[in-house]
Amino acid sequence: MTVAIKSGPKRPSKQRRVLPGFGLTMGFTLLYLSLLVLIPLSMLFWRTSEMPLSKIWSTVTDERVLQAFKLTFGASFFAAVFNVFFGGLVAWVLARYRFPGKKLIDGLVDLPFALPTAVAGICLVTVYSKNGWIGAILEPHGIKVAFTPLGITIALIFIGLPFVVRTVQPVLEDMEVELEEAAASLGATRMQTFLRVLAPPLFPVMMTGFTLAFARALGEYGSVVFIAGNRPYQTEILPLLIITKLEEYNYAGATAIALVMLIASFALLLAINVLQAWSRKRQGGV
Repeated sequence: MTVAIKSGPKRPSKQRRVLPGFGLTMGFTLLYLSLLVLIPLSMLFWRTSEMPLSKIWSTVTDERVLQAFKLTFGASFFAAVFNVFFGGLVAWVLARYRFPGKKLIDGLVDLPFALPTAVAGICLVTVYSKNGWIGAILEPHGIKVAFTPLGITIALIFIGLPFVVRTVQPVLEDMEVELEEAAASLGATRMQTFLRVLAPPLFPVMMTGFTLAFARALGEYGSVVFIAGNRPYQTEILPLLIITKLEEYNYAGATAIALVMLIASFALLLAINVLQAWSRKRQGGV
């Protein structure tokens, strides 16, 4: 006679983690963020709060500062728009075609990430100056690049292109080619296929790439300062203006301008998070 012993439910074994528990890792995370991000940013707000509003307003509405705002935001916007179009084309080629030298071109896309910004600025000046390879061709036609807003825009395009390519490329690689073939077999034209099949999933990531490139361009200094010429009221960007005020010991003016740029960065960060959440929701709904 055998007696069946009914065992109770097995308790799940405690999962072994390589890193320490949540409490310790969360403590290190908060300490890291506090020392490198939260405390420095809060000091900026604290120093600005000590200034009267009239002084802050007079600083950020100064004619020289307003011209720097217009140049920085305008050049950053046009560079981001350019990168969305051509960065999308580069991502499409890398994701959909196979050709000799593809890995080399794929690696060159990340070159602005690895190249020191000062080196990039010197290279751009060398190429686009009056005696440079490209500048010598453009100058006789009345197109001056170096030490002009056009040169600043080109430098911002250079440093912002990888953000768009690396944002769009994974989405293109995950999209099924069969969807385009099905649309073509049903009689859709290339434009209809692009607008109704490709554009809906690509639009959110393109906007995310645009926002990332725009945010990166706003704070760029090293690659721009050499090709800008740094002429007040003409080719002076905001990061350079902040450093100029610090060299003049005008800490209040530098803090006020930095606060405006910080608020703009927070707004762009919020926009990126909203776009990513909308993209995930849209893809999940599809």
